[in-house]
Amino acid sequence: MEFSASIQKVFSTAEETGGEYSKVGDHGEPIMSDDGPLANELHLLKLGRWHWWILVIVNIFFLLAGQASAVLLGRFYYDQGGNSKWLATLVQTAAFPILFIPLFLIPSSQKASASPSTPSFRVLALLYFFLGMLLAGDNWLYSTGLLYLTASTYSLICATQLAFNAVFSYYLNSQKFTALILNSVVVLSLSAALIAVNDDSGGASGVSKGKYILGFFCTLGASAIYSLLLSLMQVSFQKVLKKETFSVVLEMQIYTALVASCVSVLGLFASGEWKTLHEEMETFGEGRASYVLTLVFTAVCWQVCSVGVVGLIFIVSSLFSNVISTVGLAVTPIASVIVFHDKMNGVKVIAMLLALWGFASYIYQNYLDDSKARRLQCDVDETRNESVCYSFPVDRVGI
Repeated sequence: MEFSASIQKVFSTAEETGGEYSKVGDHGEPIMSDDGPLANELHLLKLGRWHWWILVIVNIFFLLAGQASAVLLGRFYYDQGGNSKWLATLVQTAAFPILFIPLFLIPSSQKASASPSTPSFRVLALLYFFLGMLLAGDNWLYSTGLLYLTASTYSLICATQLAFNAVFSYYLNSQKFTALILNSVVVLSLSAALIAVNDDSGGASGVSKGKYILGFFCTLGASAIYSLLLSLMQVSFQKVLKKETFSVVLEMQIYTALVASCVSVLGLFASGEWKTLHEEMETFGEGRASYVLTLVFTAVCWQVCSVGVVGLIFIVSSLFSNVISTVGLAVTPIASVIVFHDKMNGVKVIAMLLALWGFASYIYQNYLDDSKARRLQCDVDETRNESVCYSFPVDRVGI
């Protein structure tokens, strides 16, 4: 109970100053700069360094466990006779009401909500509708890819989202291309290429070569769209919402998921797949109860993952959350070998090692950028006689 109270204290105190802190972008550019540049960090610091690290570890666990479990359950659904791509798309966002729990538990700041820079209802509705539509399309592509690929192959292809993220961040978020970032893009592209050209990389059982290729390109396209979505969300925080408090990030997750769920339901009925759901449940390999539980737990696991994503965005940064999410994709192939006995031939092992190399390059570059940005922030604060800068853990975004 004491630690739960501490968690709530972290978020509630930071939320109270949500509009009064500055964040540093991926490569040192300020996202916001208001009157209290380190207010958010100071409130987090009050609980001590070990409290902060526990929060980070808990959210990383939520993200990794939720993501890996959801992918494996999605593959299990297809393996046992499930065939509805729109239903598999719907469960990725359908449990979004779970996110209202932390939203209601953590009080919102009246000061932040009364900010003159708060966008109108119409602007917010259009923003969430557009992002929700994009999310629904992205989830459908992921569902199609997972239908035709094994879980391990699917996850290795998904790892290319970091390469796409670097490209979109360059154009939309002013991220610079460095040698390490370029190395990451090239290595991750080679990893995906190895999977693509290897005849034994891992199409799902009974899947033809043509459907395997379709699954490959759907997953690749989904990775690209997801990276675009992340960059657009970052632009939205900077240009439209103009703040990145816990409740604002959580609200974006909730309302975009609501739109995506509505689109998925429409797709389910428009495609006619709803007509086959009863038969699908009756013929499900592990029985009707297992069919329902598989869908329910898949939906819950995706939202557990979302809680981890939101927590890391607020406690650390959007970039860190994205990197941990992508690193988690390396966990799924190992889990799928254990659970589904997927084949891990030499090509897939090399592809995984290349993906890990790409992750490491990307993470190290952003670690260097973050360290540089913090030194610059400390220099600015020194001129204001704010010595607190050096008392905060400098490796706050370290791994």
